[in-house]
Amino acid sequence: MNPMILSIILFTIMTGTMIVLMSSHWFMIWIGFEMNMLAIIPMLMKKYSPRSMEASTKYFMTQATASMILMLAIIMNLMYSGQWTITNITNPTASILMTMALVMKLGLSPFHFWVPEVTQGVSLTSGMILLTWQKIAPLSVLYQIFSSINLDMLLSMSLLSIMVGGWGGLNQTQLRKIMAYSSIAHMGWMTAIMIYEPTIMLLNLAVYITMTISTFMLFMHSSSTTTLSLSHTWNKTPLIATLILTIMLSLGGLPPLTGFLPKWIIIQELTKNNSIILPTTMAILSLLNLFFYMRLTYSTSLTMFPTTNSNKMKWQFENTKQIPLMAPLITISTLTLPLAPLLITLN
Repeated sequence: MNPMILSIILFTIMTGTMIVLMSSHWFMIWIGFEMNMLAIIPMLMKKYSPRSMEASTKYFMTQATASMILMLAIIMNLMYSGQWTITNITNPTASILMTMALVMKLGLSPFHFWVPEVTQGVSLTSGMILLTWQKIAPLSVLYQIFSSINLDMLLSMSLLSIMVGGWGGLNQTQLRKIMAYSSIAHMGWMTAIMIYEPTIMLLNLAVYITMTISTFMLFMHSSSTTTLSLSHTWNKTPLIATLILTIMLSLGGLPPLTGFLPKWIIIQELTKNNSIILPTTMAILSLLNLFFYMRLTYSTSLTMFPTTNSNKMKWQFENTKQIPLMAPLITISTLTLPLAPLLITLN
């Protein structure tokens, strides 16, 4: 892709999200969502193939449907309240439709079916943008209207998303699909705590984005897209293979890695609000995520694949591209748990 065209597309994606973040007018928020959606379609089709075309079409259809439902909710709210203000949602039907539209854009269950398919069909760079930057705008709107949304509906979707994110990733061998199901589970954790303490959701989002970007950067560095290609990296770049698996365990929430930090704080906050069954169920379901990350670790690093070569280490290394900021991102993604007391105090 032409660098000028790529920079314009990326600028439009960023501008769309910024309009959503800074607006207090529903129509401007809708325009921001539309700009963001239409600009990311060429990014998804950057490396053209029938698979990327299919993924882009699925993404467009889902996001366009969500935008229509959002506009319907905005118009209903306008009819009942006479205002375009974002924090003023008086009609319960408009509230339910708005929640549905936003969780569809996020990819929460039961509107999650597009996330693994779209992520699998696009390149690693586009998948990284899809699972990180694209989550910011819908979550920011949910953050602003959390007091007006349907509590039971959002909690049910959150719990279902954590379960689907765990069950869906169990039989996957494609790394992008594993990351997509991990994203669904993490969105479930974020929306579950949003009703009780929205600032913890922001912490969880920051940790999730850092870990996901680090993982995709390492995938791009080693050109790994499947479990098999990942298991072949240990004799070329053993350090990179080790780092990928460490960050994946952090994504699963294994202590003492960084991924355990938001789960720990969320469970603590839910318990403080006299909610015992919900955090217990969430913790049990998150073991499914941890299980398939542990299985991936076992199959790629603790077992030796059949090889015709008698040399276990590759003597001639390939020239790999340098990825900026990889070292600090990996450090933050794995070693931030000691900052937990400070973060809890800030919250």
